[in-house]
Amino acid sequence: MVSRAGSYIRDMTTKEDTWSGTVVKKSRALLDGSSLYRRLAVRLDDGRTMDVKVDRDLWKELRVGDRLEKLQGASPRRCAERRAGSD
Repeated sequence: MVSRAGSYIRDMTTKEDTWSGTVVKKSRALLDGSSLYRRLAVRLDDGRTMDVKVDRDLWKELRVGDRLEKLQGASPRRCAERRAGSD
């Protein structure tokens, strides 16, 4: 149901969606010249990768390899599972 380039990613980050995956990249940028946007590249459990915009607190809390989940009606959050290689 992709009507134009990039719309699938926007659809995946709506409040109605549910997904889970692993953080594979963190980035931040001043896309409009005044606001700092924090994004994560997340590899979903089905193998697809998507970009997710997150708030500052969550961005600072997460590291590459952490699990992230998004439940219907909620914002993305870190899963309680331990990241690979951390003891």
